[in-house]
Amino acid sequence: MNKSELKLLGLKIKALSVFRSLVKDAVISSLLAYIDNISDNNQETAVYSYAEFVSKLYHSRHESLGGYVRSIVSNDENCYINAVGRNKEPSDVIKESVKREIAVLQQIASLTSKELLEPISEYSSILPEFEIKNIDLLEDYKHRCENIGKYGYGIYAKYHMFYVEQAGNIVPVRYPDNTRLCELIDYEREKNVIIENTKALLTGKPAANILLTGDAGTGKSSTIKAVVNEFYTEGLRILEIRKDQLMEIPAILDELSENPLKFIIFIDDLSFQKGDDNFSALKAILEGSVSAKAKNVVIYATSNRRHLVKESFSDRDGDDIHRNDTMQEMLSLSERFGIHITFNKPDKKTYLNIVHHLAKDKGVEIGEAELDLLAERYALERGGRSARAAKQLIDGLLSK
Repeated sequence: MNKSELKLLGLKIKALSVFRSLVKDAVISSLLAYIDNISDNNQETAVYSYAEFVSKLYHSRHESLGGYVRSIVSNDENCYINAVGRNKEPSDVIKESVKREIAVLQQIASLTSKELLEPISEYSSILPEFEIKNIDLLEDYKHRCENIGKYGYGIYAKYHMFYVEQAGNIVPVRYPDNTRLCELIDYEREKNVIIENTKALLTGKPAANILLTGDAGTGKSSTIKAVVNEFYTEGLRILEIRKDQLMEIPAILDELSENPLKFIIFIDDLSFQKGDDNFSALKAILEGSVSAKAKNVVIYATSNRRHLVKESFSDRDGDDIHRNDTMQEMLSLSERFGIHITFNKPDKKTYLNIVHHLAKDKGVEIGEAELDLLAERYALERGGRSARAAKQLIDGLLSK
């Protein structure tokens, strides 16, 4: 491309409106800097800015400009995709702008190193190149919009596990737990209940909130995360919140309710002290207050306690005239979950079965009798048999 062609392309990029955020993208902005230097005849500065552009492309984990442009276009959150995600028809003006801007972005995606370096070809031998990838950006974007319920947009397209930070913002988990269902041994009945309920959520059928209780280390949390890893390509996401953030749930539901994806709000290790305000907040949410309705969101919570509220003998024997009512109130929260699943500690046979499966999967070569002896000894040292103890044992053997 000659200088005038590059200058025109630069102006087209600067004129993006629907995809305005891409102008500030690290790679695209460095490309613009190169084009501006070419337009201003600053060749030495252009050499630097071109190298900076390619460096940022490499550091984005893309070696192809076309692949990079497709990625940022697919994940961009803008007025058009927001309307599509809410099942609203975008205006004709917005539709035309999207077509025009996709054509500009296609032009960027189709650029080659040779074309970009043409105005400073005398320096091409010392400058890096990038790969060429042929893509049809308009068809790709059309496909994603038609399947918005599986892909999502913005941070929800790029990540599938999230948490709520101290300031109340939803942020992605950049290095999520990658546990898969095939790695979780036994507890088939318990897993299938969660899987079927999650499938109902994904297909738009009524899905229940689930409470998972039982002994520590039995795989309650791991099962939920494994289910998300299994179905995130179908549009499932998970948002973990702490117990002290429960009052944030109504606002979170307001934000998620218009999102085309399906969400699990995950509360781990749930329990309350008597008089805890968070108790009433969660109970109101589970009862379905007006602000808590969201067809695309369910709550999955785990607890090592059956009744969730810690109680003392004084709670049972106090002089409260309405003691029975008080006790029922304390025990009622778990009943607000549509499904209650109990994960019991494995018996010896189940525990050893888990150990054997993990040892085989991880390539631990120890005789069965010796492995059983080590497993039982390890369980005794750890206070009992559990799936967690089995995993920790195998990890320990692998480290040796």
